[in-house]
Amino acid sequence: MAADPEEKLYADCRTLGIAYEVFEHEVVFTVEESRAIKTDIACLHTKNLFLKDAGGAFFLLTVPAEARIDLKRVHPILHCRRLSFGKAEAMEELIGVTPGSVTPLAMINAEPGAITLVLDQSLAGDEPVGVHPLRNTATVTLNGTDILRLARHWGHEPQIADLPKL
Repeated sequence: MAADPEEKLYADCRTLGIAYEVFEHEVVFTVEESRAIKTDIACLHTKNLFLKDAGGAFFLLTVPAEARIDLKRVHPILHCRRLSFGKAEAMEELIGVTPGSVTPLAMINAEPGAITLVLDQSLAGDEPVGVHPLRNTATVTLNGTDILRLARHWGHEPQIADLPKL
């Protein structure tokens, strides 16, 4: 078993027969900074929202890069209380990444039940989806269905939702 989480991620992909491709690039922290990179990588591009509800539950939403999510309308869909952005310290503790490197693949670092992964339904199919491989100096592409398979492999039950856009 690989000790490095990124190495373990790729080993798990190989074990499950998941095809992926890795693209190294300059560090990016925001969707805006990633615009130039996107033209070179054919996939559905994403952004991730690390959220906490008023009851203390944590959620990681993976949505299309250009989507503006209406957080006021998300909590009823997720059957939770009002949502706000989670703190960086909680992010590092729960999913082992820092702001700018958030990815649904960080579920590899999360204890089952500690956080809920929510994938926008537009990303949950068989098209390649671009996400960070636990660092913001690369993008890995794999199918949305395979992101869900990996999360389940790591002991999580991800949700697929039609998240309300502004």
